[in-house]
Amino acid sequence: MDRSPLPDATPWRRGPAARRASAATLLALALALAGCDAPRTPSPAPEGDSAVRRLGGIDFEPCALTGALGGKTVDARCGRLEVAENPAVPNGRTIDLHVAWLPAGDRGEPAADPVFFLAGGPGQAASDHAGTVSTALREVLKQRHVFLVDQRGTGKSAALACPEAVEARFKASTDPNDIVEYARLCAEGLKADARFYTTSHAVADLEAVRRALGVQQVNLVGVSYGTRVAQQYAAAHPAATRTLVLDGVVPNDLVAGGEFARMFERSLTMRSKACSADPACAKRYPMDLRSQVAALRQKLDAAPVEVEYRDPATNAAKRDTLTGDTVSGLAFLFSYMPQAASLLPVVVDEASQGRYGPLMALASLGGSSTQGSMNRPMQWSVICAEDAPRYVADPADAQTVLGADMSRLFFSACTHWPRGARPAGFEKPLATKVPALLMSGELDPVTPPEYGARVAKALPNARHLELAGQGHNVFATGCMPKLVGQFIERADAKSLDAKCLDSIGPVPPFTSFNGWEP
Repeated sequence: MDRSPLPDATPWRRGPAARRASAATLLALALALAGCDAPRTPSPAPEGDSAVRRLGGIDFEPCALTGALGGKTVDARCGRLEVAENPAVPNGRTIDLHVAWLPAGDRGEPAADPVFFLAGGPGQAASDHAGTVSTALREVLKQRHVFLVDQRGTGKSAALACPEAVEARFKASTDPNDIVEYARLCAEGLKADARFYTTSHAVADLEAVRRALGVQQVNLVGVSYGTRVAQQYAAAHPAATRTLVLDGVVPNDLVAGGEFARMFERSLTMRSKACSADPACAKRYPMDLRSQVAALRQKLDAAPVEVEYRDPATNAAKRDTLTGDTVSGLAFLFSYMPQAASLLPVVVDEASQGRYGPLMALASLGGSSTQGSMNRPMQWSVICAEDAPRYVADPADAQTVLGADMSRLFFSACTHWPRGARPAGFEKPLATKVPALLMSGELDPVTPPEYGARVAKALPNARHLELAGQGHNVFATGCMPKLVGQFIERADAKSLDAKCLDSIGPVPPFTSFNGWEP
């Protein structure tokens, strides 16, 4: 059943297993914020030999897919499709699209309509998430092939790359002036034409892959920014779109990055209210999380501190500067995932009392976990063409924990980045009869449930599911893989029995570094 958007009055009362969760476990789970899968045994190889298999017009060879951050390795088949960088100049520069194929199980002939998985970002490569996809779409894989197409500019699809010297100089900076110079020097040294690495070109690439595979229809599974790609594809190629699965929905009219500060504020406020409504949580944290984060940021903005801490990855002694931006950035990053967010109250409370080591260690872990997971030049190509021209600053951002600077930083590269075209009608809401299953996490700090509900209104054959207490991207959570499998099989979201989602709820916040202690 569809979940109510209102938080449970007593959200932290979970089972004993949740109360016994350890800090070490949740630190490991925090790596999933950047799409890193926990290590598992590799899946069985799709074929018993190393022979090349031709599917439609693409040759596929055996390959092992491991995310940019490590994690689960998935045996698959990989192929390439050559396309023009600039579609208007078919005889000009070409690029190779990397297409990864997760073959369907051996239960008879696979269904004729495969699944295309579309990654988030913008800037993530779909094949980097093969581990998560193989788990989340395990029911789908019993009967359907799944294809992961690295969006042009990412992964192995002609990844956009700044000169090494430029990367070394600027990649760790968060100063808007540095980002402007970073983008200028990167654009000058780029070997590709960045104007042709937008969503619309990605949609054309997906259609080229579909045609090359020789299939009539595809099922699209998009997460986060990938939901924008899915909607744009369905609008451009309705007859080729059998179903849509949208997880962490980005409406077409949304300015990506323009509402981050307010949406994170919403998530923080909801967490704070839920704690205040629970006697044990309220007793442990008399000052709510939102107020503590804001106060700590203000304090460190005025006077950053040098902190000695242990690197959680190596246990080596380190010393770094803790700033207000570090605090708000960590809180924002960890709010993506409930298991990581449960650590925030205790580390923020410790830091508020002058014990900064745990917070600095987590910030170090969060920063290292995101390195290499996003192609920044490709992200600039998308947002500078599609979002920056539509961005209008909201004065309300200044009153949030993140403040007004985050959106300005997000778009700062666009003053010098080559700007591609945004087609007419790009912002128009998708209106189609294609069956669609939309899902949102109640506490998602970037794509809240209101976005999913908004998009669903224009889709007569859609259903929107909200998962209580969850964060960003939920298609692998609880019984969602089963529901996604049933939906793609039936192409009917409204007939799904979603009562199994009732067992999913918030993760209790740590009251100490030993976990939940009521």
